[in-house]
Amino acid sequence: MMTTQTVLNLGQRSLEVMLLVSAPLLLTALVVGLIVSIFQAATQINEMTLSFIPKMLAIFLAMLLTGPWMLSTLIDYTRELFQNIPFIIG
Repeated sequence: MMTTQTVLNLGQRSLEVMLLVSAPLLLTALVVGLIVSIFQAATQINEMTLSFIPKMLAIFLAMLLTGPWMLSTLIDYTRELFQNIPFIIG
């Protein structure tokens, strides 16, 4: 039976998976942005592309490294969700 607790549990689990999957890319962008900002402050170079290009390359590299894990996590969650549909509906 679909209760409010079931809906809250589904929403909580989906938010957990979303945060887990997006964390490697967001942390990579954060670290690279911090390093570039320190470099820009030290050299007083204020070029917009200097912060954009390294972030883009680092996120691409992070996607290559963590992409299979991200995809398998999403597939596992989707499979679990589809398998639980009969129990959720009642």
